Amino acid sequence: MREAPQRPDLALRQKETARALMERVLIVEDDVSSAASMSLLLELSGYTVAVAHDGSSGIETARQFRPEVVVCDIGLPGEMDGYAVAKAFRADPSLRPAFLIALTGYGQHEDRRRAEAAGFDTHMTKPADPSVLKALLSEAAILSPDA
Repeated sequence: MREAPQRPDLALRQKETARALMERVLIVEDDVSSAASMSLLLELSGYTVAVAHDGSSGIETARQFRPEVVVCDIGLPGEMDGYAVAKAFRADPSLRPAFLIALTGYGQHEDRRRAEAAGFDTHMTKPADPSVLKALLSEAAILSPDA
C-alpha cells in the first residue's frame, strides 16, 4: 500500500517539531557570569538551556536533561576538564549523539587538534561571537540525523 502524499502544512509542522527537538542546549562553563550571559542569549533565541559549572555536574546534568548540543569550556575546575567531558560523552551511548562545541580561550592549532581528538564536533575561541554560536547551533540541527 502506498502512503498518501503529505499535505505541505503537515510536512512543515513535522519539520518544526524536529527542529524543536534540537533546542536543548547544555552549557558547561565555570565562569558563572559567562554561563549566565550565554544562557540568556540562547533562551531569548528560543532554546531550552541547562547550565553546569564543572565537568562532573555537566555529565550528571546531561543524563537528566538530554541535550542535543553541548557548549563546553575546556579549562574547567576539578577532575574533569573539557576534554574529559567530551570523552565521557562519546563513551556513553545515551550521550554520544550530542553535538559538542568546545568553547575555550585556547585557540592554537594544537588546541583545536586536541579538541577534535577528544570528540568535539567544533571549536570556538573565547570570547564567543553570539552570531557564530547561533550559526553553530543551526548547523547542529542540520547535521542531526533526526532533524
